[in-house]
Order: sequence, then C-alpha cells, then structure tokens
Amino acid sequence: MTKRNILLTPGPTPVPPEVLKVMAEPIFHHRTPRYRELFREVSENLKLVFRTQESVYTFTGSGTLAMEASIANFLSAGDKVITLEAGKFGERWTEIAKRYGLNAVVVKVPYGETISPETLEQTLQANPGAKAVYATLCETSTGVLLDIESMARIVAKTQAIFVVDAISGLAADRLEMDGWKVDVVVSGSQKGLMIPPGLAFLAASKKAWALNKTAKLPRYYVDLGQCEKSLKDWDTPFTPALTLVLALRETLKQMKQEGIERIWARTGKLAVYTREQIKNLGLELFSKKPANTLTAVKVPADIDGEKLVSTLRDEKGVTLAGGQGSMKGQVFRVSHMGFIRESDIKIGLSVLKETLEELRKKNTTKVHV
Repeated sequence: MTKRNILLTPGPTPVPPEVLKVMAEPIFHHRTPRYRELFREVSENLKLVFRTQESVYTFTGSGTLAMEASIANFLSAGDKVITLEAGKFGERWTEIAKRYGLNAVVVKVPYGETISPETLEQTLQANPGAKAVYATLCETSTGVLLDIESMARIVAKTQAIFVVDAISGLAADRLEMDGWKVDVVVSGSQKGLMIPPGLAFLAASKKAWALNKTAKLPRYYVDLGQCEKSLKDWDTPFTPALTLVLALRETLKQMKQEGIERIWARTGKLAVYTREQIKNLGLELFSKKPANTLTAVKVPADIDGEKLVSTLRDEKGVTLAGGQGSMKGQVFRVSHMGFIRESDIKIGLSVLKETLEELRKKNTTKVHV
C-alpha cells in the first residue's frame, strides 16, 4: 500500500498533478522565441495575482532573494528604514537591512501578536527621514496577519516606500498592490502559486523606481535595471529556471480561470474550517490575528511538540510545520493555501487527533511504570 502523503506545510505546498506532468516534459533552450512567448504569458498573468499594472520581475532563487533585491535596489548605505517584526520573517527584514549597512528602526511585538497601523504611524512621525518601511503580509512563523491596507495608506503620505513580504500571503490573503498603494511586493513560488521552490518575484511602483535612481547599494544579479531591460524583450538577464516557469504557466492559467477573488474566498473558508476543527480538538490558536494563509496552534502542555510533528510526518504520512526559533516545540502550523483542499485538512486533523491520543497514552503508561 502506498504511504499516505498529506502536505500541510506553509511551503512547499502541494503541486497539482497536471503541473507535475508538464515539468516532466522534454526541456528546450531558453534563448528562443518559444521561451519569450512563454515568459510573456507568465509575466502578464502574474500581474493579475499581484493586483498591479506594474511589471513583475522573476528571479531564479528563493523568496529571500527577492527580499534582498527590495533592499539593494532602492537604498544607499546609512539610509534609515523601519522594519516591522511580528515574527521570524519580520526579523529577516532587519537582518538584511543591517547586513547592507542601513539604519534599521525596529518595531517589534511578541510572537503571536500583530503590529497596529497606529504604532507604525507614530514611528514614522518620530523618524521623518525614513526611506522605506518593510512589512510582512502573513508572518509565516506565527500565522499573524498585518493590516497592510491601513499601513499602506499611512506610508503613502510620506516620502518612504512601503515594501511588503508576500512570500506566503500572496494568493492566500487579500493583497491589492495598486489599489492600496503598496510600493514593492515580493513573493516566492512554493506557496500560493502551487509550484516547487526556486522562483522569486518582485513588483515595484513608480514611487519605488524614483528611489531606485538614487540608490547606491551594490547589486548585480538582482539589479532591476537589468531585469527591466530584458523584460522589454520578454526575457531575463540570466538563465531562468525553465521547468519552473513552465509549471508556473499552468498554475497561473488555473488561477486566472478561478479568479483571485474566489481563491481568496476559498482560502478564507478553509481557514475558518480548520480553526473550528482545531478548537473541537481542545487545542488553542496561537495567533491573536490569524491570517488565512495558515493556522498556528499551541502544543498542549502534556505533549512533546517536536515528537508530535515528527510522528505525524515519519509514521503517519502527514506533514505539518513545527515552530521556529524560540517557538520550536511550542507550536505547530497547518497551511490551507494553494492546492490544499478540505479533504486534505480533514485527513490531516483526523490523524492529528489520533496521534495526540496515542502520545498521551504513552505518557500515561510511562507515569504508571
């Protein structure tokens, strides 16, 4: 019997079977009219997901590459930036900024909590010279959603650009790049876009491009000037991940047919369903303001969190994500984005219930012995 394989992690997420078949087709050369037509279609359809009329640039690399690109292309050493930390990936903004010699003003809240737009507004007022604000749509490490719409409205009144990490949140939680006046959005391929890891994306507003003209940080591979020049011919300056671009064409076709509004609604319903079932198991949610992208759950005090996740994965064929950093063993995370369906959630939570009961039984037996 084939071992069960239910993937409920917030990246990588399951890839549709028909997309896997496309990836198994014979490869072809990328410096050809055939590739340029493929890349034209993909680049245009990405705009529908980003909700923008601006160009979306595609890099071969992980989402973190796009994060780094969003710093290197718009700033100079010593510039002041504001980084919003509500978890591990907000902290990554600060780490990259400091590595590039920027003056990072950090707004930090405890894991599980969100950052209010009012706090951001006060920080901007106290730091009028800030060139950029770096935020995260869905903080994947905690499952928290930030109010990007309200924050964007506040930042738009200043000289600063507003940069959003939507690596997990894109095509899962609502994000309106143009409508909300978000200046830069970065994302990755292995989440809501439903293909394997290996592609990173960046879209930039005209306000961001104006800042790009004065930016002096060093850049080569992620230089948007090179990307823009190549994109005019529907090409990339460096070797593209051809097989992943082929896969992306197929998932974007599916997403275009379903419509981004319906995708957001479907993901939201799955999030509600998951949390109802989690509460029915007597478990407690970790996030104060949960995103639709994933659900973070507190591990019960009588359960070894790392043992729970490894048992589900290695013995039961259900992969959840454990906690990160200081939350390791304290929480587990269940994704409901992309190709994940209610049937996957049902099986996953049923096996979770079974495994919790087994681990508790073992704990009781040890106590009696």
